[in-house]
Amino acid sequence: MSATISPTQHPHRVLLHNEIHARPPEAMSAPLAIAHIVMLADAAEREASRAHVAALLRDHHLALPDAATTHLRMDLGAFRLRWELHTEFVSWTFMVPAAVESFGEREPVSAIASVPREWLAALPGQCLCSLNLWVLPTHTFGSGSLIKHVLHEDTLLASTVADGHGEVYTDFAIHADGFSRMVLLAGGMTQRRLGRLVQRLLEIETYRMAALLGLPAAREASSVLAFAERELAELANAIRTANRDDEPALLDRLTRLAGQVESQYAATHSRFSASSAYFELVDRRIKDIAESRLAGMQTIGEFMDRRLTPARSTCEWAARRQDALSQRVSRMSNLLRTRVEIEQQQSSQALLATMNQRQDLQLKLQSTVEGLSVAAITYYIVGLVTYLAKGGKALGWPLSPESTAAIAIPLVAVSVWLSLRRLHHRLFRKH
Repeated sequence: MSATISPTQHPHRVLLHNEIHARPPEAMSAPLAIAHIVMLADAAEREASRAHVAALLRDHHLALPDAATTHLRMDLGAFRLRWELHTEFVSWTFMVPAAVESFGEREPVSAIASVPREWLAALPGQCLCSLNLWVLPTHTFGSGSLIKHVLHEDTLLASTVADGHGEVYTDFAIHADGFSRMVLLAGGMTQRRLGRLVQRLLEIETYRMAALLGLPAAREASSVLAFAERELAELANAIRTANRDDEPALLDRLTRLAGQVESQYAATHSRFSASSAYFELVDRRIKDIAESRLAGMQTIGEFMDRRLTPARSTCEWAARRQDALSQRVSRMSNLLRTRVEIEQQQSSQALLATMNQRQDLQLKLQSTVEGLSVAAITYYIVGLVTYLAKGGKALGWPLSPESTAAIAIPLVAVSVWLSLRRLHHRLFRKH
């Protein structure tokens, strides 16, 4: 059998190929208690998170993640851990078996109770989201017990999910322990389908909070944009009525305003872009859970659409205002610069006209000087001719020095004039 000939491989081929398998859902079976924590982290804190999970694994004598690991699932005995490293945050998911018999009769036990307290308190970053999710095998109790000890009645939401194979209850409220809560009645779903549904429910809460990070930035940007818009309107009116002396100061004000707008745009544009992407992920995950209405209850999709739409619109409107204001400032800057350039060109034309007048005057003076130069040069040359005639008289020159000078004057004058004219024409042809 001949050996297989393999072409040169792209250095990122394996990484790109395995991306389709990144962060896969794991098979789950009810009953299960899940605690999901999302820590907002910068680059240094994300690396610290890797070291933090490594410390936990080291304490349990388990293999440590390498520097390229961004996803980890591990059974630590007392609980299962799922760790994921994202672009802006790190997610920690802890899972333990849940007690079904007494569920709803008193405050439910969170999976977080099985996690070491000191290690948990030292998670790097800032907590953006924390959710307790209880996955129960079947609906063996009424919703009244859920409302009494688990969820708030006034904000209760519920729907069937997974095409009617399960039910989910939540209130989107932060409870006394700092966690929001969700209850999933799994029904007869397979373990893999249940794992996919749980992951989507956790991602809905994660991406919802990540998307809303753009809202404070949008509100802060609104006040800056309002000031910049007023300043731009005042500048536009001032430019319309300004004279030439006012334009440098107006251009300086406009340049400062452009710098302020672009600085604020650079500081928030990436945040608004990320929020837009997270909002789309929330929409997609809600669609993926395939929910339908329970009698008399509001669905998660309806709640998100009604409550998130104003925040989404605020972020989108702030981004559009930034773009529009940046374009208006650019147009105004170009208009003022064009006006200044036109006036500079007019000044340059006036200066050139003055220079032409001066050049004409110089030419006239030059013509006068040329006439005087012909006379002066003729005088000196004729003087030399006179000296020659005096010397030549002794050698037999027939004419007197005076007669020789008289004859030489017109000849020398015409020769000098013709020479100067020839030189003049030659210089003008070169220039």
